[in-house]
Order: sequence, then structure tokens, then C-alpha cells
Amino acid sequence: MFNLNENNQFFISNAPTDMRVGVNAMCGKVRQAGGDPTDGKVYVFVGKTRKVMKLLHWERGGYVMYYKRLETGRLSPRLFPSDLHIGFREIRWDELVLFIEGISPNARRRKCFQASENKGENYAENKKITMEPYKQMAIKSMIILRDRRM
Repeated sequence: MFNLNENNQFFISNAPTDMRVGVNAMCGKVRQAGGDPTDGKVYVFVGKTRKVMKLLHWERGGYVMYYKRLETGRLSPRLFPSDLHIGFREIRWDELVLFIEGISPNARRRKCFQASENKGENYAENKKITMEPYKQMAIKSMIILRDRRM
């Protein structure tokens, strides 16, 4: 049980799938595309919103269905080819892992944040913040407190 690894073959659906369906309907979709759900391959289904993914896998004791729902973000829109047709295409283990983590395998790497050139300077000097109005408010509040005590 729970033995998905790089030795399995993974096939992802070419079209979005209704995620309300269960194991029997997923098996029907595999058979409709000409596959056999009991052949040991892993069939991956993704919902229309690209937030939910189900993996259907046959093991010696029966079917296993893995379910992944992204809390934030969506899976890559490149999951589905432009010509939506019934069928599956093979993907690699590392691509599947990236999809499950919510990372597009073809995403460009973004540049890292670079620190400002004025590292050592004071924040107030960089932003030209003056403390004068705050000092005046503090002095006024101290005078009011002193007058109340008397």
C-alpha cells in the first residue's frame, strides 16, 4: 500500500474531470480511453478548477485513490492541451511530484530578491521620515498628564 515511486507509469487525463465521481466512474473513464485500470499504471485526474487532483492505482488488494487539494493557488494550466479530447498522456514521476506540490515543471525561475544598496543607512533617513510631529505630540500628552495630577 502507498507504493508510488518512479518505477510506476503515470498517465494524466487530457481533459478536466468531474471530481465528484468515485473509483467506478474513474475506471470507466480509463476504459473509455482504451486503457485497463487494473494494469498497475497510475491514472491522474485533475478537476476543472485545477485545485483538485486524484490518482487512481490498482494494487494487488484492490483500487487505491489518492486525493490532493491545493489550499492556495492552482495547478498549471498547461496540464490540459489545447485540443481537449478523451485520453491520457504519459508523464514522468518528477513531473507528477511537481504538479502535486503545485509547481509547474515548465515555470521560469524567478530572480532572487536583491538587497538595497543603502543597507547600512537608517530607515528614517532612507524614507525621509521626521520625528518632529511625534515629539510634539509626546510633549503635549506629558503636559496634559502633569496638569491632571496637580
